[in-house]
Amino acid sequence: MNVRLLGLAMAVGLSLPVVAQAQMLQPGLWELTSSNMKVDDQNLPDLQLILNQLGSQMTPAQKAALEKQGITMGGKGIRVCLTQAQVQSDTIPLQDPQSGCTQQVTDRTGNQWKFRFSCPKAQGAGVATFLSDREFNTTVNGTFNATGVQQNGSMDTRAVWLGQDCGAVKPRA
Repeated sequence: MNVRLLGLAMAVGLSLPVVAQAQMLQPGLWELTSSNMKVDDQNLPDLQLILNQLGSQMTPAQKAALEKQGITMGGKGIRVCLTQAQVQSDTIPLQDPQSGCTQQVTDRTGNQWKFRFSCPKAQGAGVATFLSDREFNTTVNGTFNATGVQQNGSMDTRAVWLGQDCGAVKPRA
């Protein structure tokens, strides 16, 4: 189940750079939490429980590799640090630039953007709703192939700005 969740989380994470462009976001530390996660219509456990399990199972090298990518597990989800230059750019690097993913906004209406994404092992669509420059929500539905088997997945993600100081969380390069 952990591999399936990671595949689904990857798909959602890969879609976030598109939705983060809808308006100027605050630079600094952001926390991403997910809920209503499903794989093939089966509910998955709460993200915080899964992250706690993964955190206890990860080797120091695996944690270091995530941190090198600018991703830290903490609080109620995953934390990322965005610089001023990143929030002002056309793409916000919440994903690995070498991922091979593409995104396309299909509709912009008010504070909502509809988008599609395609990655080597995931594709789908979603809607982002911007509540302010310090908070946005996404809903994503798609398919992914993290284990060699095509699966359907969906999840909601909430991104909240925690402050300007990123502390130990390093920005993505």
